[in-house]
Formats: sequence, C-alpha cells, structure tokens
Amino acid sequence: MSDQDRLREYVEVWWQAVDDFTTLLERVPEEQWGTPTDLPGWDVRAVAAHTAHLESLLAGGRHAEVEIGDPPHVRGDMGRFTEQGVVGRRDRGRDELINEIRESATTRHTALLADPPTDGSAPAPGLFGAIGWSTETLLRNRPLDVWMHEQDVRRAVDQPANLDSPAAAHVVDYLSESLGLVLAKRAEAAPGSTLVLEVDGFAPRAFVVDDDGRGSELAEAPADPTVRLSMDPETFVLLTGGRRASAGDAVRIEGDADLGRRVVERMAVTP
Repeated sequence: MSDQDRLREYVEVWWQAVDDFTTLLERVPEEQWGTPTDLPGWDVRAVAAHTAHLESLLAGGRHAEVEIGDPPHVRGDMGRFTEQGVVGRRDRGRDELINEIRESATTRHTALLADPPTDGSAPAPGLFGAIGWSTETLLRNRPLDVWMHEQDVRRAVDQPANLDSPAAAHVVDYLSESLGLVLAKRAEAAPGSTLVLEVDGFAPRAFVVDDDGRGSELAEAPADPTVRLSMDPETFVLLTGGRRASAGDAVRIEGDADLGRRVVERMAVTP
C-alpha cells in the first residue's frame, strides 16, 4: 500500500468514527450526560467537549486559555491544555457540542479530500506538529481517539456496541503493536522470551525479546511461546487504553503465568 493510500484509509476510518460517535451522542438523553466515565474526572459531557475541542483545533479553530483550577486528574502541561478545552465548553449544551464536532470534522474532511496528504513523514499541522507528531501519526491517532471515547460513553450509559467497526479493527491493530515494548521493557522479560497475543476475531500477533533487550514482532507465531494471552476485543482495549487496571478472569494466560500477569498489569499505553 502506498503512503497516500494508507493516509487516505486513516482519513476514511476517522470520518466513519466521527459519524458513529456523534450518532451515539444524539441517542444519549440529556439526563445521562453527567454520567461518570472510566476517565478520572470526566463525565459523558466532558468526553464530548474534549472531542469537540480537538476536532475544532484540527479544523483551524483557536484554543482558549481558561482557568481550570487544580483538578486532581490533570497531570502535566498537555493534561492542562486538554482540560482547558473541556472547561471552556462547560456552558455549551448537548446539541452545541455535537454540532461543533460534526461541523469541525466536516470542515477538515472537506479540506483533506480537496488536498489529500501524500507524505506521512511531513510534520502534522499546528499544535500536533509542534509536539513532534508527523502527519501519519496524527491521522492514525484520530480514529483511535474518537473510537476510544465512543466506547467510554457506551460503557458509561450501558450501550455496548460497535466493537466490530472499521475503527475498532484499526484500534486493536494499532494498539497490538505495543506488546513488544510491554513484554521487553515493562514486564522485563528475558531475551528470547516470546509472547503470542490472541484477540478474539483477529489474527494472532507474536513478539520476541531480542538479545539486546528490545521487543520486536515476529512474522509467524511460535507453536509454544513463553506466554500466550487470549482475550476479547473489549478487554484488550480496556487494558491497553488504560481504562481498567485489572482484567479479572477476562484474560486467559497460558505458559509462564507470572510473566503473563506482569504483561497484563502493564499493558496501558495511552494516557
């Protein structure tokens, strides 16, 4: 697949994810917008406001500096920046937030269709380029962010669904790449250790710790890996997305049980 085709595919998945997310938000009654999500300090309204903030910035909107106080769930400069986007929208109604997401996404989608990105290594526009992201990193992360927040809302209001969408497949595939790092660096597996990840409905992914202590992906899964982890897609996303600290009995561990537990406990790779 060419660079341009891959970037175009990311745009298509993001565009569908935005439509899925806003359609869900329209079905959530006003009285449920204050329901807490798995994200500390954020309810459904805050998740919608955060998404509106980022989509607005990507469409050329300006960031408003507002006072946020010292909320315990905010960490670092990026956390404060993100929280400003939420706090600055506290007075906006449900329909205003949904419309802001849709209108901003439409503006950006129209621009991306008119002038499709062709170089994934080029700096991303605006803030994202300033923090070192490439165009490919930005385009690949947007469907992940939008779909993850759709799932945050779905869990909060007890409307589980959309776990087999193009965005869901994108997220599982993307986050699976992190298991080599988790195995080698976070779980501190010995060189030569192998891990096979089996997420229901997806092809197995296999990883090995190289002699230099780095984790890398294997082209084929070994028949007898050091540890094999099997789980459903939602459990995988909850763990790698940092939404839940423990999987309970939802993860099936075969082989080195201690290593398997260390990997599961340290799988979170998104803030």
